[in-house]
Amino acid sequence: MFFTLNRAVTALLGLTVLATPAIQAFYVPSVGPQYVEPGQKVPLFVNKVTSDRTPLPYAYYDLDFVCKPATPEHVWLNLGEVLRGDRIMSSEYQLTMGQNQTCQVLCSRTVTSEQAEQAKQLIQKDYRAEWIVDNLPGATTFRAVDTGAKSYEPGFPLGFYNKFTDVAYIHNHVTIQVLYETVQRRLIVGFEVYPLSIYNNQGGCPDLSQTNPSRQPIGSADNSDTKLTYTYSVVWKEEPTVRWRNRWDRYLSAGHSSVHWYSIINSVFVNILLSGIIAIIMLRVLNRDLSMYNDEDLREDQLETIGWKLLHGDVFRPPKFGGLLAPLLGSGVQLLLVAVTVTVLAAMGVLSPSYRGGMVSVGALAYVAMSVFGGYWSARVYKVWRGTAWVKNALMTGMMVPGLCITLFSGLNLFIWAYHSSSALPFGTFVAIAVLWIGLSVPLTVAGAFLGSRKAEIQHPVRTNQIPRQIPPQPWYLKSPVAIFITGACPFGVIFVEVYFMLKSIWQDKYYYMFGFMVLVGAILIITVIEITIVMIYFQLCSENHRWWWRSYLFGGSSAFFIFLYSVHYFFTRLNVSQFVPGLVFMVDSLLASCAYFLCFGSVAFFATYYFLRKIFAAVKLD
Repeated sequence: MFFTLNRAVTALLGLTVLATPAIQAFYVPSVGPQYVEPGQKVPLFVNKVTSDRTPLPYAYYDLDFVCKPATPEHVWLNLGEVLRGDRIMSSEYQLTMGQNQTCQVLCSRTVTSEQAEQAKQLIQKDYRAEWIVDNLPGATTFRAVDTGAKSYEPGFPLGFYNKFTDVAYIHNHVTIQVLYETVQRRLIVGFEVYPLSIYNNQGGCPDLSQTNPSRQPIGSADNSDTKLTYTYSVVWKEEPTVRWRNRWDRYLSAGHSSVHWYSIINSVFVNILLSGIIAIIMLRVLNRDLSMYNDEDLREDQLETIGWKLLHGDVFRPPKFGGLLAPLLGSGVQLLLVAVTVTVLAAMGVLSPSYRGGMVSVGALAYVAMSVFGGYWSARVYKVWRGTAWVKNALMTGMMVPGLCITLFSGLNLFIWAYHSSSALPFGTFVAIAVLWIGLSVPLTVAGAFLGSRKAEIQHPVRTNQIPRQIPPQPWYLKSPVAIFITGACPFGVIFVEVYFMLKSIWQDKYYYMFGFMVLVGAILIITVIEITIVMIYFQLCSENHRWWWRSYLFGGSSAFFIFLYSVHYFFTRLNVSQFVPGLVFMVDSLLASCAYFLCFGSVAFFATYYFLRKIFAAVKLD
């Protein structure tokens, strides 16, 4: 049913094809088994080239030194594929099920000195090519030293660079090995690429039987043209140990998975212990306070001059700039529901790696659908603060955060476009995003706000005084910079390992697959954020500071600052990016991700604190 709705949205977004006829906003590929008969042609598609050292991919056919068909066919892409820089097109490689080919000439061409310099720079930056067969990316194979288990790394290098001689060698021959299983019919279960650089200036097929063949350099010292001949071999191999349903396991087993598991488990148990300690302290202290406040014999002798009970006439006073906080809260609720939806679907296996770009596409669809809830809760909070312009509040909720993000991303897109990277969004994609935002998301936000404004106002257990109470000097640990540091450090301890693997997945083109752990860690993170925020607000109220609305929001989202700093640390220690535009792309995207986290968990902390304060003040007997 979900994918039926997905395809329906695709049909409605016909404007997407104005400038890019191969791109559809929510195209869902067929991910079921595709049986291949002996002698059947199997298409090989080329996609893009990526590098661990820079966040800018390039379309494979944008490279001036590779073989290209006269009129390559474009493959429809969903929104997520477009955003990640995919440009999938047909190729001239001929693969026929069951027919091995010792050597075939793809093309011969003369590469100019400028084109050779482009190839050399890409090889220096460790760019890898991504090809696709039966929705599987071509992979470089590795074997574990201890167990001998085979694992895959997506893509294969364009060549290799000798830094001592300053010479780059291009891989001009590839051996394509396609693995298949045979149950009743044949299914492709693996796609391996073994590249080779071999000197071949005569054209035709080189002698592949050489033990140590001469390598093919790209470029020359005298800036002369280079003649390249691209060849390939094809090997079909039956693989009895791999089943079609498990064919992605080798891609997902690459990397330090054991470190990931142990680190996540350690973080979970440490923070469960932390959460338990905080909860026990809060329950004991709060129960003691409530007992003393409600004890008739102690009411006149104690706590009439100090304590959080004195703030009963100010604690629910509307905050300054509430017209700004309400839209931020609505946007936070909306983003949180999107994150939960996508994570749960991924943990259930709906968003598998075979659905390329699926997380972003489904996330965009979920963002539109959750606009109703964003508008609803923004209007509910706005009404608590006696706001009357609910339409203005709804429009701010629907347009402020996404408008700022789209404006920032549009400016960044100009820099990416200047670099001719495939991650630069085409015009048609911008049209699709505008249709989703203005045509669907904003009206749904207004509809949700209408429903929220018609609901009865949330009643507070105490009345608000006309004149606000003066706030005495605050302890050092409750001053904003220190308090934000404290409330941000604890939640960050829950997720810093997960942040590392997510950064590695996004920027180093690995597959993130620990969604079960993400659900668990996310639940522990929410508990930690709520508890540490409530503790700090409770201490603040005990110090007779009744301005908690904004502070609860800032406390809840404060770990976003640590996430951004960790992203910067990752950038300088892992990516080795030296150019301005790739660094700008990383910083802007990391900033946007951190802001999204801030909005989500700031809203979680706000509503949890609001619920907590309503409960404790309702439990106090007042004169």
